[in-house]
Amino acid sequence: MRKTLLALAAVAGLLFATAAPANAYEPVDIVHTERVQAGPYGLTVGFSTWPLKAMQSLDFTFVPDGGIEGKSGTLTMVNPEGGANRKQPLVRHPRKLDVWGLDVRSMPRPGAWTLRFAVNGPAGPGTGELRALPVLEQPGPPMGVSWAISTLPLIGLVVLVVLAWRRTRSRLRGGELPATG
Repeated sequence: MRKTLLALAAVAGLLFATAAPANAYEPVDIVHTERVQAGPYGLTVGFSTWPLKAMQSLDFTFVPDGGIEGKSGTLTMVNPEGGANRKQPLVRHPRKLDVWGLDVRSMPRPGAWTLRFAVNGPAGPGTGELRALPVLEQPGPPMGVSWAISTLPLIGLVVLVVLAWRRTRSRLRGGELPATG
């Protein structure tokens, strides 16, 4: 009983010792910024990847002058055709808690996007836009080609299973018994 408890304690110790490095996260590296004036509030918009490419994940940060304390806001992303996505509240970035942001987000298609901000704070409400945000074509092959290539191993596996099943079925039907060792 004593050895079992000691072994359990050792396993628990190893779990806690290795949990800290596993929970570590990459900091947000901002490589490009743009300035937006949303009424009385200056806003710095940061991007973790530049230039932006369609379907490529990146982090966005939104930093109002003076910080986010006592302020709230919304973001609306307007696609190149002029269609607006739903308004979403500006919330703390999950890996950079002192600023607002979006974590691991992508722009679904290329073109000139608009980010529309509405900020409320001690100086009253303000709105502003980052217009003509350039989003380039998706990197790599087109999505259909990528999916087609990625399904080749699955197709090979299905063919292998069908061949093995047919071979085994014909042997069993022919009266042959599988060899036992």
